[in-house]
Amino acid sequence: MDALILLGSFIALILIGMPVAYALGLSALIGAWWIDIPFQALMIQVAGGVNKFSLMAIPFFVLAGAIMAEGGMSRRLVAFAGVLVGFVRGGLSLVNIMASTFFGAISGSSVADTASVGSVLIPEMERRGYPREFATAVTVSGSVQALLTPPSHNSVLYSLAAGGTVSIASLFMAGVVPGLLMSACLMVLCLIFARKRDYPKGEVIPLRQALKIAADALWGLMAMVIILGGILSGIFTATESAAIAVLWAFFVTMFIYRDYKWSELPKLMHRTVRTISIVMILIAFAASFGYIMTLMQIPAKITTMFLTLSDNRYVILMCINAMLLLLGTVMDMAPLILILTPILLPVVLGIGVDPVHFGMIMLVNLGIGLITPPVGAVLFVGAAVGKVSIEKTVKALLPFYAVLFMVLIAVTYIPALSLWLPSVVL
Repeated sequence: MDALILLGSFIALILIGMPVAYALGLSALIGAWWIDIPFQALMIQVAGGVNKFSLMAIPFFVLAGAIMAEGGMSRRLVAFAGVLVGFVRGGLSLVNIMASTFFGAISGSSVADTASVGSVLIPEMERRGYPREFATAVTVSGSVQALLTPPSHNSVLYSLAAGGTVSIASLFMAGVVPGLLMSACLMVLCLIFARKRDYPKGEVIPLRQALKIAADALWGLMAMVIILGGILSGIFTATESAAIAVLWAFFVTMFIYRDYKWSELPKLMHRTVRTISIVMILIAFAASFGYIMTLMQIPAKITTMFLTLSDNRYVILMCINAMLLLLGTVMDMAPLILILTPILLPVVLGIGVDPVHFGMIMLVNLGIGLITPPVGAVLFVGAAVGKVSIEKTVKALLPFYAVLFMVLIAVTYIPALSLWLPSVVL
């Protein structure tokens, strides 16, 4: 009955249109009233939920990504990707995915990735003879890997939701191989389409011009080196690397590229603060919701339910994948990470799954949800940037979904894809 009151009130509030963050907070209040917990205890959890040093990484990485996205860095990364793969048949679709890989490793955000790369490449792909819906599908699917590769904001959220027991640096390293695997598989699919549909070849860029483009993009690519190199060498933590990334992004944008006006900075800061405020409110209320769930022993009951269903690790992981995929299509990624991690982590630990590995499983599942209707945030951004209807975009995405599902199966059932690199470098 306790679980019905808590989860039922949350679902009811969502159905009547209340924002997820406030639905979490209000349903936690209802749950506290039901089990006779003082509201003061709940408020302590709300304050404690955002009073964590590691959370500072999120606003810094969001700000760094915003500066890089609007400061001309995405355009230069697209040009650099064109030097590397733009000359093959269907090369512009490969450029799209490779540019998303580069930019995702700087911004850590699929939405920023789609908006930045898509605004440059979707019109250009259409001009070169690619169908606009195909260009949009490539952009949207290619941006999913930004959720895996460092500096992924969602890895920070997962670490927080896991109670801080999972290292952010381990999660950052764990996402590298799955992220690159996803990009490689999508590029293979694009090559198949290019040969089948006879998409145009790009031009080989002369060496002198290619070197100039590479040198111009190097300033942006250095952000990846600074973030990962600093963490791996122990010079600074993941949180400190986020602050360094902001300084580097600001320096490159305002003093090297100089494409961005100083007068636009206050507006950019305002947009970033609004975004961060929403995230922090969500985290705070999710902490109180998780506290009530723990008092009601909901995670333990769900663990028992899964273990009763089957004692086979692979079957349980398949059931969890199906559940995450379904929930990811109807709810945004951040609240699902904060709500489901405390529930599902005991389940997977009970069957011997490494928490870092499970973090990657969760991110891939929910990342696919972001590009799947009816509530796929990245899907809607991509369709808006590409000026294509949701229906046409989803139809063009069907083969890309198949590839992403294959990557999900590989990440789920081959733990070494996620655990090898952290074991080597950390």
